[in-house]
Amino acid sequence: MTEPQDLMPDLVQDFAAFAVGAEYDSVPDEARDKARKSLLDTLGVCLAASGLEPAARGMHAIVREHGGAPDCTLLGFGGRAPAMMAAMNNGALAHCLDYDDQTPWGQHCSSSIVPAALAVAERQGGVSGRTLITAIAVGQDLFARMRRNVAWKKDWNLSTVLAIYGATAACGRVMGFDQRRMIAAFSAASQSSAGVMELVSGTGSDLRAVYAGFSAKGAVLAALLAEQGASGLDTLFEGPNGVFPTYFASHDSAGMRAGLGADFQGGATLYKRWPAVGTSHSHMKAAIDIVTAEGIAPDEIAEIRLAVGDFHMLGCTPLEKRRAPETLVDAKFAMPFLVAVAIVRRGMSVADFSPERLRDPEVLATAAKVVPVPDPSLDWTMEMPPGRVEIVLADGRRFTATGTQVPGNADAPMSWDDVNAKFRECCAAALHPPAPDTVAKVCAMAQGLDGLDDATEILRVLTQTTANRGAA
Repeated sequence: MTEPQDLMPDLVQDFAAFAVGAEYDSVPDEARDKARKSLLDTLGVCLAASGLEPAARGMHAIVREHGGAPDCTLLGFGGRAPAMMAAMNNGALAHCLDYDDQTPWGQHCSSSIVPAALAVAERQGGVSGRTLITAIAVGQDLFARMRRNVAWKKDWNLSTVLAIYGATAACGRVMGFDQRRMIAAFSAASQSSAGVMELVSGTGSDLRAVYAGFSAKGAVLAALLAEQGASGLDTLFEGPNGVFPTYFASHDSAGMRAGLGADFQGGATLYKRWPAVGTSHSHMKAAIDIVTAEGIAPDEIAEIRLAVGDFHMLGCTPLEKRRAPETLVDAKFAMPFLVAVAIVRRGMSVADFSPERLRDPEVLATAAKVVPVPDPSLDWTMEMPPGRVEIVLADGRRFTATGTQVPGNADAPMSWDDVNAKFRECCAAALHPPAPDTVAKVCAMAQGLDGLDDATEILRVLTQTTANRGAA
């Protein structure tokens, strides 16, 4: 429930005090580790998107057209741009493949936080690895606190509505803000806090791929305005017309404050092993488990029944378009298609999302057998519910499984070796793939980020082969 305003200060004051006061030594080891992993993971998926998802190219073209001071790295395509535009370019890439990290409660924040924090760190110069780790951990924590304590009706896109505040906190921490400036930055960020779920769940548009570019850019803009002396609002989040009353039916102030500064909830961050919407992964895993254990070939299957809750159903409607998606962006949200890929390939990789693979006759024939079966017990409220799959064979036999031990989930987390392997996979798919020795060096730098005097050195090493291409 919402706290009465006359009893507690607005959450903007608590969040700002936390963000500016957080120190590296106060961040638990697990949250530090996830901050490092999120840096490497985000860099990797940005590079892969440059080679695989055309949707990001338009954003890059706009960034290059508007030019400006060459302060910051443009990932994927090469070149440099002002901090705000670099954040937009890199944020757009970060969610393009739906391969960026997520919380156990769904949604994405690192695709906004990491590009924004890196952009202001490059602009400022001399930002240590410890400072960047702290900034990312602060942003991830605030996002998780907000996501877990609002009554979400699946109308607003929480990944953009809320992640901009995590990204703004990270920017302010990198820039050394005091509480007054952090409140001003949060207030400015509210002007860019937006996004509706129709953009996520609808078909036919590729804008879902690049949405994190808007929140990353908005966070940097907000921080730059605060740096210039913009004033903030002490009632931003909980005032009568504040962020939480505007976007959500209710929010739990006490829940957001609980353990603030001690319990860094970004330590629960999950890393995807499959480049597709996270709510599909347990259904994919259940289907893989069945066909692998029973040695079932796709042409033996008569029907694939997916038990689905409300959010799963969005990925099944309209059914024919979800069985045969027309765009790469739609394919990553189309549950029948994703389950079919998992069955045919016994897994999934970034290589499964190309124009040619969208037309794979075996995958399409398998997807045509998928039937969603509504199950209200799987409706999404907080933690993502596990999917259940029944496969019916042509000879009448039936096999059922629930998707557990999903690669990357809390019960099967990705180690550093796993995250490094994913990074190598992503780099190989980039428009300009880095050399193997560069890839290895960047992996080591991310894991040893604490020891870097200048955290943005990792960008210079990673992009040394593309820096001049983009300027040409």
